[in-house]
Amino acid sequence: MHYHIILTDECDSRCRYCYEKSFKEFDNGLDKKFKFCFPKEIEEPNLKKLKEFILEDSEAVIIFYGGEPLLKIDLIKKIIDEIPAKFRMQTNAKLLHLLTINYLNKIDKILVSIDGTQERTNFNRGKGTFEKVMKNLDKIKKEGYNGEIIARMTIDQDFPDLLEQVKFLYNEGFNSIHWQIDVGFYKFDFNEEKIKKFFKIYNENIKQLIGFWIGEVEKGKVPKFYPFLGITESLLKNEKTKLRCGAGHSGYAITLDGKIVACPIMNYIEDFKAGNLETLPKNLKKFSCDEECSHCDYYNLCGGRCLYWRKAKLWPKEGDEMICNSIKFLIDELRSQLPKIEKTIQNKKISLGDFEYEKYFGPEIIP
Repeated sequence: MHYHIILTDECDSRCRYCYEKSFKEFDNGLDKKFKFCFPKEIEEPNLKKLKEFILEDSEAVIIFYGGEPLLKIDLIKKIIDEIPAKFRMQTNAKLLHLLTINYLNKIDKILVSIDGTQERTNFNRGKGTFEKVMKNLDKIKKEGYNGEIIARMTIDQDFPDLLEQVKFLYNEGFNSIHWQIDVGFYKFDFNEEKIKKFFKIYNENIKQLIGFWIGEVEKGKVPKFYPFLGITESLLKNEKTKLRCGAGHSGYAITLDGKIVACPIMNYIEDFKAGNLETLPKNLKKFSCDEECSHCDYYNLCGGRCLYWRKAKLWPKEGDEMICNSIKFLIDELRSQLPKIEKTIQNKKISLGDFEYEKYFGPEIIP
């Protein structure tokens, strides 16, 4: 299974869609819906117990996560040195230059928070962020980093121009891209008129971006645009999926105090506690969106989008329906392109294997 290790709650960024919104959302009524339990101040996890837990899972993958995990570089090194596992990381990359290449090359995939152009990234994430991130990525590539680098985008309600931003990153050398749309995660930010306008433009961008992606596929390339990649693989294989991020069934988050929860966003919510480091991995509690979504014809391809979104129910019904309709639109548009993809496979320009990917390490697939 995949385990997000939450190394710290601290972050050296103050992003518009994360830091600012989190403070506005302080009084959101979640305390009436869920039971919260905040951990004591702990500098690092019990590495002995963490190692014992990980050794019980022969396919364990550790994902360094925060806050900003690179604020805890010494702890990252300790975990890599002492615990036998595969490693991934999600980071804003501002401190990426401080982790030496011998450790970086033990982290096979790095998800880098970047939202598109210099102007967009710096507006969302702070002046100079884009330049610093690109400089650090160039540095580790020149030093010999040989893992996968995934652009991890946030598509803000104010800027639905997905096509422009993804194409920019692709042309800048990011073959692997995932995006998450910032909808449904906060109670205060639902404005029906604004959200309708957002999804009208966003869905048109999805349609055009799929057209661009199919053009690349027909040339014999399959860019790793993860929302397209994951859904298309399932369509080609006619397979049913669970919650596509893996939260609560194939992936969990481990906090510094040894608590194990369904996913990092549920860090302090007791309702989503699955166990602790004394629990055998196979005995961790399972979670799903079945009761909310099992009636839907798209459920076996969507999986429910997000466990937290489904359980917290922060937006009104009409808002959630708009989110669901955007997912259905995405799936239908990809399904309509299957004949072109299958023909390209038959012509041996690409293979079914080109759509395979590692599940549950970070890209949620469903935006």
